[in-house]
Amino acid sequence: MPHSFGYRARTRDMFKRKFGEKGQIKLSTYLISYRVGDIVDIKANAAQQRGMPHKYYHGRTGIVYNVTPHAVGVIVFKVVGNRYLEKRVNIRVEHIRHSGCRQEFLDRVKRNSAAHTEAKAKGERVQLKRQPVLPRTAHVVSTKDNIPQTMVPVPYETTI
Repeated sequence: MPHSFGYRARTRDMFKRKFGEKGQIKLSTYLISYRVGDIVDIKANAAQQRGMPHKYYHGRTGIVYNVTPHAVGVIVFKVVGNRYLEKRVNIRVEHIRHSGCRQEFLDRVKRNSAAHTEAKAKGERVQLKRQPVLPRTAHVVSTKDNIPQTMVPVPYETTI
C-alpha cells in the first residue's frame, strides 16, 4: 500500500515516456500553434516539470480557452459527486497535443462537401446522411468441400 499522498504520488508508469521518445523534447512540439476552441489531449511530459498538469488530468481531453506564449488554458470537465464541474487548467505546450477525436468528422465534412458540389454540377440530389451498418446477411456454411480441421498448438522446438 502506498504511504505517499503527494502531488505526483503513483505516477511512475503514468508519466513514463515511451521507447524512442526519451531525452530532450523535440523542437516541433513548440512550433505547433493552438487556437481558442481547439480540442486537445492532455498528456504530461515528465522531461518538463514546469507547467505540468495534475495527474488527474493526464489522458483527459479538453477545449482551449486561452493561449499565451508558453502555455495554453484548457477547459476540462471533472466528475465530482453527481455533477460535472468545469475546470480551467493552464498547461504548458509540452504537455498537450491536438486531439484526433474530431478527425473522422472533419474528413466526413470534406467528403460531403465534395459530393455536394459534384451533384450540384450534375443537377442531381445526393443523400449525405450517415447510414447505420446493417447486419450481415444469413448464410449456411457447407462442409461438402470444407472438411473441419482440428487445431493444435505447435510443439516447442529449440533452434540452437
